[in-house]
Amino acid sequence: MTEALAGAPDKQPRKTKAPKLRDGVMKRGTTWSYVIRVRDPETGESKPKWVGGFATEDDAKAARDEARVKARRGEYIDRNTVTVAEYLAEWIEGHAVEIKPHTLKGYRDMIRLYIGPRIGNVRLQALRPAAITKFYRDLLTHGGRKGGPLAANTVKHVHTVLRKALTDAVLVDELLPNNPAERAKLPRTQATEPGMIWTPAQLRAFLATAQEHRLYAFFHLAAYTGARRGELLNLRWTDVDLDKPQIHITGTAAVLDRQRVEGTTKSGRSRVVSLDAGTVKVLKAHRARQDEERLKLGESWKGGHAYVFTTGWGEPVFPDTPSSLMPKLIAAHNKQNPRSPLPHARLHDLRHIHATTLLMAGTPVHVVAARLGHADPAITLRVYAHVIREQAATAADIFAQAVASC
Repeated sequence: MTEALAGAPDKQPRKTKAPKLRDGVMKRGTTWSYVIRVRDPETGESKPKWVGGFATEDDAKAARDEARVKARRGEYIDRNTVTVAEYLAEWIEGHAVEIKPHTLKGYRDMIRLYIGPRIGNVRLQALRPAAITKFYRDLLTHGGRKGGPLAANTVKHVHTVLRKALTDAVLVDELLPNNPAERAKLPRTQATEPGMIWTPAQLRAFLATAQEHRLYAFFHLAAYTGARRGELLNLRWTDVDLDKPQIHITGTAAVLDRQRVEGTTKSGRSRVVSLDAGTVKVLKAHRARQDEERLKLGESWKGGHAYVFTTGWGEPVFPDTPSSLMPKLIAAHNKQNPRSPLPHARLHDLRHIHATTLLMAGTPVHVVAARLGHADPAITLRVYAHVIREQAATAADIFAQAVASC
C-alpha cells in the first residue's frame, strides 16, 4: 500500500477555465457582462465599453441588444447607478440661484413629499414611462394626507418638477437618452374652468361692504385690474401714475418660510395696466388716508412713503392678510344681507371675475392677456375657453345683424 502510494504520480491542480466571450457577452464571477464598441463623438474612434452586474445571461443579452441599437444611432449613454433621489438632490441645488425662492420651495416640497418617498430609490436610468404613469395614479388615489386622494393640480405640479429635472438629465447631464416623463400619462381628471363666480352686481355688493375697511382700495384694485395678490402688495407709489392713469406692475410679494419675500412677476416681465376714473378716486382717497395715519404716528411710522398697501404702522402688508380677510368680509355682508347672500369666493377669484367680465363684454383676448400678465394669449384662451365658446356661439347672429343693418 505504501509502495503503491509512493510510486503514484503527484496529482496536478485542475486548471480553471477562463471565461469565454460569446457574441459580446460573458460571465464574470457570479454576474454577467456585455461589451460593445462605441464611437467617440469627439475623436471618431471606436472604443470598447464594458457593462456588468446582470443576474442572468439573458438579461445581459437583452441589454446588449438595446445598447447596440443606441450606439448605431449615436444615442448610447454609459450605465450609471445614480438614483432618482440622488439626481434630484443635485439638480435642485444646481437651480437654487436661478429659480425664484417661492417656486424653489414648491419644487423642494414636491420632491420631499411625493417623488422621493415613492420612486426616489429607483435607478435613474431604469425609470420607465409606465412606472411614472403608475406613480401618478397612486398619488391621485392615495397620495394625500392619511392615505387619501391627492388633488389633481398637485399631481400636475409633481409632473412639472419631474419632467423639468429629467429634461436636464437628457440635455445637460447626458444621463438619459430621452425623457420618460414626456411619455408618461397623467391621470385623466375633469377639467375645471373658472366661471363667473360673482355677477357684476354681487361684486359691487362685496366692495360696498369692504369699503369700511382700511384695505378697501386693495380689493377694489384687485377687481378692477385683475392683478395678482403679490403684484399689488409689491406695488409702490412710484409705480402709480394717477394722471395717465395707470399702474406699473414690476414684481411680486410672497410668503416663504413664514417670511415676506419679493421677486419678479410670474412671467418675469413688468407690465402697465390702465385705470378707470373710479379707481383713480379710490386710490386718491386711500393715499389721503395713509398720509393721515403717517402724520398721526409721526416717528412711529415704519414704512416711509414706499408701499401703496401698508399696515396701520406703515409696514408692507403680509401676503396672507387680504386672503384671510376676504371670507370675513363676505360673512359680514351675508350677516347684513341674509336675503341676498354672496357665494363663497377666494381672493384670486377677483382676477377671474375681471377677466371673465371683460371677455363677456367682447374685449379682445390679447388685451385681456396683457392686463392679466399672461406671457401668451394662448394661456388666456385655454384658461377661459368656456367664455370664448360662449362668444363664438353668438358670432353668427352678430354678423347677420351687422349685414342687415347696412
